[in-house]
Amino acid sequence: MTEEITLTEQDFDEVINKSDIPVLVDFWAPWCGPCRFIGPVISEIADEQQGKVKVGKLNVDDHPGIAQRFGITGIPTIMLFKNGNAVERMVGALPKNMLEAQIIPHLA
Repeated sequence: MTEEITLTEQDFDEVINKSDIPVLVDFWAPWCGPCRFIGPVISEIADEQQGKVKVGKLNVDDHPGIAQRFGITGIPTIMLFKNGNAVERMVGALPKNMLEAQIIPHLA
């Protein structure tokens, strides 16, 4: 099982910028029903793409500065970062096949 990293305002930039593989970030909150729905789907993708993608979770309630910086207005928002830059943004509890269609083309 792929380890999911809990991201904070303190380590967000370091994780995103220093990763040698793309980083998939799940912007979520504990009270968000759709976030709970999509969490296991993201874990599945991470397991299937192990070694090709890193998965981080950022609680927008605990770290509003990062959410604000990326204009997160709805959750769940899933963003894929490659070489420190956001290359994909998906909003809502999307089905696995739609997430994969946007993520997998960016993976080595």
